[in-house]
Amino acid sequence: MIFNTEMETLPREKMTELQLARLKETVKRVYERVPFHTKAFNEAGVKPENIQSIEDIQKLPFMKKTDLRENYPFNLFAVEMKEVARIHGSSGTKGKPTVVGYTKKDLENWAEIVARAICCAGGEPGDIFHNAYGYGLFTGGLGLHNGIEHMGAVAVPVSGGNTSRQITLIEDFKPRGIAATPSYVLNIVEEMKKQGIDPRETSVKYGIFGAEPWSEEMRVQLEQELDIKAVDIYGLSEVMGPGVSIECQEAQDGLHIAEDHFYAEIIDPNTGEVLPYGQEGELVFTSLTKEAFPVVRYRTGDIASLNPEPCKCGRTTMRMSRIKGRVDDMLIIRGVNVFPTEIESVLLTFNQLAPHYQVVIERDGALDRFEVHCELTPAYAKELSENDSSALSSLVKEICHHIKNTLGVSVVLRVQPPSSLTRSEGKAIRVVDNRNKSQAAI
Repeated sequence: MIFNTEMETLPREKMTELQLARLKETVKRVYERVPFHTKAFNEAGVKPENIQSIEDIQKLPFMKKTDLRENYPFNLFAVEMKEVARIHGSSGTKGKPTVVGYTKKDLENWAEIVARAICCAGGEPGDIFHNAYGYGLFTGGLGLHNGIEHMGAVAVPVSGGNTSRQITLIEDFKPRGIAATPSYVLNIVEEMKKQGIDPRETSVKYGIFGAEPWSEEMRVQLEQELDIKAVDIYGLSEVMGPGVSIECQEAQDGLHIAEDHFYAEIIDPNTGEVLPYGQEGELVFTSLTKEAFPVVRYRTGDIASLNPEPCKCGRTTMRMSRIKGRVDDMLIIRGVNVFPTEIESVLLTFNQLAPHYQVVIERDGALDRFEVHCELTPAYAKELSENDSSALSSLVKEICHHIKNTLGVSVVLRVQPPSSLTRSEGKAIRVVDNRNKSQAAI
């Protein structure tokens, strides 16, 4: 059975002891084998023998994504290439790609971590599992795939795209579980309805969604549209891939971290100071068992908080909040900090709107103009065409008023007909910055 009772229900003191032992091994490993870490530790005035308590981790220097790019491709590996079994990497759209490696043992650990995560979400051995995450250098598809097989479920490696084929396979294979970005699953739902298929009548009972921030309102939409339990999964290739943490289907209240493999901290993104439990800040991870590519105090750029309290599901592992957004995704609208997920939360309270939107930033003279582009549902658009169209003007005013009251900002709202916005087959592009006419997506 993949539900690891010993590790997932370990008392806090025992988990801390295990983490400290593994932290010491990791610190010694990188100091001796990776020149980058040797130099960084020396500059910080810390040696492996200085790590005697879990709190001593705060003596260690941070790692950032720029460190990965500057050491491209393999200079952060802690093993010789003959020990590396697989390489994953990012797309490199913002410069050099980030490259990570895995030994055979790393892949075995990853498969078990993901298998535990799927069980946490409600998966069972024998399930047929529809995996619509992209395969390739992106860790999502293959990461989930190995965990599905490890737990004794049946993997359907459909990958992303070709939505009509996705629907055919869901109809014919009758999977119990599905995994993809939440925005893409909503695209599948939309296409099902166009084909006259009721999404609530499929065989799917639970969905594992991640790779992009999404709101509680989006969860409600997914669960209502598909009649499923929708849980959030978290991971990033630099730390491992999907499975670093996941919500349990019993509580859906914070993501359980695989603490026997990863140590989490929350820091002030400006000062680097470690923040107390419950306080929101930047999420930092240290890997505790990785051989090929260990990371020490890696700054993820994701905004979250930590909760050490045991969960009603019986697990005692640390839980992290759902990701609010990324440090570099935060919008500053006339002095107010706003994340796209906060805008999403407001929009999805209006049942006249489809769950597709974009924030578009335009230059208006010397100032920035923030526009929110969203869509009407087909049903409401039809209702408008048959009645007084002045109702649309009233709706726009009501939404703008709600955004102003909830978030404290005024935006220009562009309500468009159904299916107007570009659909994504992977991560949704929520913010488009046109200030430099580059059409660069943040």
